[in-house]
Amino acid sequence: MTIANVSRGSARGLPQALRTAQEAIHLPEVQEMLRRLSEYKLGIFMPHMHDEQTGEFHPLPDEVMQVESGLEVSFQPTQEIANQTDRFLPVGWFWRAGASTPVAVCEMVSEERTGDTERYVKHKMPPKGN
Repeated sequence: MTIANVSRGSARGLPQALRTAQEAIHLPEVQEMLRRLSEYKLGIFMPHMHDEQTGEFHPLPDEVMQVESGLEVSFQPTQEIANQTDRFLPVGWFWRAGASTPVAVCEMVSEERTGDTERYVKHKMPPKGN
C-alpha cells in the first residue's frame, strides 16, 4: 500500500475543504502539477491547523500563518508576520485574491562569516540545553 492509497481512506471526518484537498491530490491534472513542481524541488501541501483541545483538523484561516521557529510550529496572525521579510522565509504558498500568498514560514537568522561579505541564512534553532 502506498502513502497515496492510505490518504484515500483517511479523509473521513475531515472538514469538507480538507476532504476536497485529499481527493484532489489523486486527480491526473494535480499529479501532473506535482510532477512539474518536482523539477523545481517544490511540492504540494494542504494548509491546515489543529484544534488544541481535540486535535481535529481545520482549514488554515486566511488571517493565520503557520510559523516554524526553533523547531516548533505555531499559528500566528498573518499581519504580524507578513512584513518581517528579513526574519521569516516563506516555505508554503496559497493562491488568494489573484496572487501567490505565503501561508507558512520559517524563522531565520543571518550571520556574516569572518572576512566574507555574503550573509548566510539558516533556520533559527532552540537555545542549547532545551
